Amino acid sequence: MLRIFIRLLLLIYVLASASVVQASGGRLTLTGSSTIAPLILEVAKRFESQHPGVRINVQTGGSSRGINDVRLGLADIGMVSRALKASEKDLSAYLIARDGIGIITHKNNPVRNLTGDQIVGIYSGKIRNWEEVGGSNLPITVINKAEGRSTLELFLQHFSLRNSQINAQVVIGDNQQGIKSVSAIAGAIGYVSIGTAEYEENHGTPIKLISMEGEIPT
Repeated sequence: MLRIFIRLLLLIYVLASASVVQASGGRLTLTGSSTIAPLILEVAKRFESQHPGVRINVQTGGSSRGINDVRLGLADIGMVSRALKASEKDLSAYLIARDGIGIITHKNNPVRNLTGDQIVGIYSGKIRNWEEVGGSNLPITVINKAEGRSTLELFLQHFSLRNSQINAQVVIGDNQQGIKSVSAIAGAIGYVSIGTAEYEENHGTPIKLISMEGEIPT
């Protein structure tokens, strides 16, 4: 596991918090992190069933969108899967859960463990074939997250990398796009929410979480 823990936050802009209370009698809009969205969709269904007059609209787009939309008044609540930055202290954050980031490959890839140095080598383009890390003779397809995604920020921070150093063949947005890409490409590697990956793996999607430095992501 990357030993990266994601703080799953719901944000309410201080100046707009009164409007959230007023909106609770009609319609609420939440935007932001795709890591949080599946959880909030289930919460929203239950809340709507208990409060028939309320409609909750949940949209993804990344943590940065959640922050920007709340500040601009486009969303009542933002979903953010990282800690707030010093420049974001105008927001009130509520910790709702914790998740982690895990490395995923195609289910049929024989590689089950990578070292941190190997992951850096793969993502920087120095390692280009799975054979170099004990796997089959198969080109590696590197899948990276787009700018504005908190998982990208945490991944880069953990491995002391800059995004300009990443040599990616595919750039994706949310976790589901990453999982779909890895499941469709035999030689792909990506990093996503552990919770989302576990769910997909347990429901037959041909991906697998692999360990890092011998530690299994759970």
